[in-house]
Amino acid sequence: MQIELHTIAIAHNGFTDKFGIPRQPLQDSAIETRIVFEPEFRNPDALRGIEGFSHLWLLWGFSANKTTWSPTVRPPRLGGNKRMGVFATRSPYRPNPIGLSAVRLLRVEQTTKGLALVVSGADLLDGTPIYDIKPYIRYSDAHPEAVSGFVDQVDYPKLRIEGISKDEQELREILEQDPRPAYQDNKDRIYKLDYKGITVSFRVDGDTLYVEAITKNK
Repeated sequence: MQIELHTIAIAHNGFTDKFGIPRQPLQDSAIETRIVFEPEFRNPDALRGIEGFSHLWLLWGFSANKTTWSPTVRPPRLGGNKRMGVFATRSPYRPNPIGLSAVRLLRVEQTTKGLALVVSGADLLDGTPIYDIKPYIRYSDAHPEAVSGFVDQVDYPKLRIEGISKDEQELREILEQDPRPAYQDNKDRIYKLDYKGITVSFRVDGDTLYVEAITKNK
């Protein structure tokens, strides 16, 4: 039996390009995403009781993924140099392009643009279709004793940021996670990241990221 997926909502934030999106949801993040429900699903009754949950699961589609699935992929945490089975990773190159993210629920909004959930820490591109929303349940969804395979074996420190104000917290969060492809380590290369209508030009030397320029897009 083939199941039809319905887009129940659309994610809106400042990530207009895949480059720079966090590779996993961020905890205690200043980056907000609005999950705006489609007209068919803008029924407040569907969210009754949701304010009692601090976190939610989002099931969503890799809307910008144009590549077909592969049985093996190169995880960024392994430097992009070692292949692992796709089902042992969270790679977007899957038989069904479906993502899963745990996010913090900040508030429910009812505006002129419709019903929305405001969440933080989402690793989503602006315009991402949301297929389902489920509450995160602490006693069944959290497993402190869990083993995370090769992810546990890799040291993935945050970068030190130079050349940006501490007040620009959202940009700082994105840059600290090192948005570069893992296999690139050229200290002279200038990278460009777009977020909320600005372009950040930067380079990385060792464990320090240097912001070269911040430009507002016209």
